[in-house]
Amino acid sequence: MEVHLPESQETQLNDLAAKTGRRADELVQEAVSRLLAHNDWFAKQVQVGIDQIARGEFLEEEEMDAQVDRLLQS
Repeated sequence: MEVHLPESQETQLNDLAAKTGRRADELVQEAVSRLLAHNDWFAKQVQVGIDQIARGEFLEEEEMDAQVDRLLQS
């Protein structure tokens, strides 16, 4: 697989690699792994919310506004 980066990002990546003593491809692999892990986590959290709504576990807008107001006044 090839990844094409804008020149400025490639320069930043190479600078970071030099500063950290790692290879640029290692940094890209780590970044992709973190992105994929975050996407998995986010999809699971969305499903948790969907499941809660399906069970009727949610607040009406007015109730949520009141809770936010109480938090801001603390």
